[in-house]
Amino acid sequence: MLHHLLNFFYPNICISCGNILLQREYLFCLHCLYNLPETRYHEFEHSPVSQLFWGRVPVENASSFLFYKKGDKVQKILHHLKYYGAKEVGFFLGNIYGIQLIQHEKWKKIDVIIPIPLHKKKVRKRGYNQSEWIAKGLSAGMQIPYNTNLLIRSEFTETQTKKNRFQRWQNVKEVFDITDSHLLNNKHVLLCDDVLTTGATLEAAMQKLTVIPSIKMSVVTLAIAQ
Repeated sequence: MLHHLLNFFYPNICISCGNILLQREYLFCLHCLYNLPETRYHEFEHSPVSQLFWGRVPVENASSFLFYKKGDKVQKILHHLKYYGAKEVGFFLGNIYGIQLIQHEKWKKIDVIIPIPLHKKKVRKRGYNQSEWIAKGLSAGMQIPYNTNLLIRSEFTETQTKKNRFQRWQNVKEVFDITDSHLLNNKHVLLCDDVLTTGATLEAAMQKLTVIPSIKMSVVTLAIAQ
């Protein structure tokens, strides 16, 4: 009775559609959760995400969980995650995708999950790094550790929004640093981020990591722009 009374005055609503959640629903109503536009790219031998990096940086596996278009429900979900404090969405969806990934042999060879870092100024302003929460979810789903200290963002950059691929690359090409490179020697690293558009940010991070002896790199994002 108390639960229903609290929901009447302070309703929990679906992140995606805005409808009031039922008692056993969390963040998403069941209809929205089971109708997320999944790519299934993690099942591909050479996914379109992998192809985006061909000839640029060596990548073992690459995938994105959801398709994303301007104005759709996934964009609304990502905005809640990135700008409106709903960091739990990153963990929740990351966990779901981690469980899917670990069912496939090629994704079982990851040693550590590393989120794309934000500059400390942006973390202070936003309060958290959304990619870190995705990494936490992936880690829980895959039962693989994550680390937020090995790759850092040493330069503050302006937003990537409204930039083309070349401008995005120019904006991020020298912003990352490695703290303890020896800890990544001969490791298979899974880099994760929220959205994949041109891939410039992930490419810049991977370019930095390529100097590490015998490193292998894979990539996962929560969504990919269509």
